Amino acid sequence: MDAPAVPTPDWHALAGRMEARHDEIVDLMSLLRDHADPAAGSAAAVDTVAWAIACASLGENHLWQDLGLPSRLELSALIEHWFPGLAARNTHNMKWKKFFYKQLCLREELHICKAPSCGVCSDHSMCFGPEEASAVEPH
Repeated sequence: MDAPAVPTPDWHALAGRMEARHDEIVDLMSLLRDHADPAAGSAAAVDTVAWAIACASLGENHLWQDLGLPSRLELSALIEHWFPGLAARNTHNMKWKKFFYKQLCLREELHICKAPSCGVCSDHSMCFGPEEASAVEPH
């Protein structure tokens, strides 16, 4: 099976955030690298995909939109290919950007959720609801 195409975020739109939030990019890349599949591609290719995902995670839209992908399905396939261990952890199909940041919080043993479990949280629909292309228009 061929590797999914490397996404191409709108680098110009992300430039200011990438500079101001560099530590987040480093943390997200570390999370992604820790779950990379060595058989998916070279270390350089893993870094390229991790960099694109980490930077696009700073965007304002759904992650798949900020990556320039046609839908969340393509984003999920990309993550499953390059970072299958991380994809396997998203057992309840949480939106990817929310999922990544939740994983970072868990790494640091930070528990900032509103409720003891996602099922009883008032923000459940924000984290697990559908991601329709018409919901948020990309810039």
